[in-house]
Amino acid sequence: MRFESIDPATGERLADFRSLDRAEITAALSRAAEGFAEWRGRSVEARAACLLDLAELLERGKDAYARLMAREMGKPIAEAAAEVDKCAWVCRYYAEEGPAHLAPEALESSGSSCRVEYHPLGAVLAVMPWNFPFWQAIRCAAPAMLAGNVVLLKHSPNVPQCAIAIEGLFSRAGFPPGAFQNLFVSVDDISVILDAPLVQAASLTGSVAAGASLASEAGRRIKTTVLELGGSDPYIVMESADLDRAIRTAVTARMINNGQSCIAAKRMLVHEPVADEFERRFVEEVAALTVGDPSEPKTRIGPLAREDLRDRLARQVEDSLDAGARAVTGGGIPDRAGWFYEPTVLVDIPDGCPASDEELFGPVACLFRVADLDDAISRANDTDYGLSSAIWTREDDERDRAIRDLVAGGVFVNGMSASDPRVPFGGVKRSGYGRELGPHALREFVNVKTVWIGRD
Repeated sequence: MRFESIDPATGERLADFRSLDRAEITAALSRAAEGFAEWRGRSVEARAACLLDLAELLERGKDAYARLMAREMGKPIAEAAAEVDKCAWVCRYYAEEGPAHLAPEALESSGSSCRVEYHPLGAVLAVMPWNFPFWQAIRCAAPAMLAGNVVLLKHSPNVPQCAIAIEGLFSRAGFPPGAFQNLFVSVDDISVILDAPLVQAASLTGSVAAGASLASEAGRRIKTTVLELGGSDPYIVMESADLDRAIRTAVTARMINNGQSCIAAKRMLVHEPVADEFERRFVEEVAALTVGDPSEPKTRIGPLAREDLRDRLARQVEDSLDAGARAVTGGGIPDRAGWFYEPTVLVDIPDGCPASDEELFGPVACLFRVADLDDAISRANDTDYGLSSAIWTREDDERDRAIRDLVAGGVFVNGMSASDPRVPFGGVKRSGYGRELGPHALREFVNVKTVWIGRD
């Protein structure tokens, strides 16, 4: 298997790397064991200091790392720079706030004293996607490593240079050799890695099929997992909403990262009394988005990350149009080099077509009209996914109903769904389980150890 770096804006091959053989995987696991022995022995304050150094390295190298993401997976350069900043933020958050969340907790018991301590498990296998190549890897590693674990990164095959750069950052930040390793391995090698006694957990962000496969492999070995498997997030706009803000935010919420975000607002559910105005103004703004070279600061929409992903999106839109949906802007592949797709808005979408039932991973927004809040919540929940959701309203009762009844890992009121280092992130249903970020992530991959001391 080859790990190929290809510029999605041009199709130019940038670099490629071979996968590791079994002997090299075994050697990597040995290095991880040595790294774990050293890393777990460091105080949580010493681990936090390494995260602070990592944050500084990210900030100093921001321009270079942003250019790498723009070139390797097509992310607009301004968004790539913001991704690097966010990676530094998550490192600083865990360095500054994490030690308190990992401190022992005293509990009442029948003994003279009792406390709970949080101890590392070993190595965490991180199977990460291409769409946020730095953020996904670092947001997984920061809490796991502050808790004393080591990390083995299996990154997506189309962002190998990003994976190498991330490994270099951890090395330069003072983490011990073997504590964070990038492994160029195939899917078939995952079972070999999970067989290692040192590897006690795995985290995956990706498709439902990939998550089910990893969970099955880990479950047979009684090893814990955290899964984030995408979504088809609803974006509800009620008549009472601040329509100016709701429309302006909706464009970003759907089109961020060229539309390739798990928590993008993929289904716009707009209250009928404001649906005409919302559609008209939303379509105008989407049609005006600048499509082009992701390295140019003015670009809002770059290419999709891979040709097969662009082609799949095109088929989903074509099938939806054949079923009766209408494209009021976009709806096709532009006549240019690279793996671009036109910013698109679909309306009059019938049930049973891809735009209604599937996750569209690209710059395609789906607009649905709803009669009232009951209709909006019913449509919002009518999906196999449950990652995040958003509602725009100025009515307290509408807000409270949405918070109570939307089946998702998050509800964002008068704002777009977004991840934040301080706040837990994850989903329900086929969007996965477990939580990344916030205090909750620190305790996903630890041994919650009860220490009970008897009376004299």
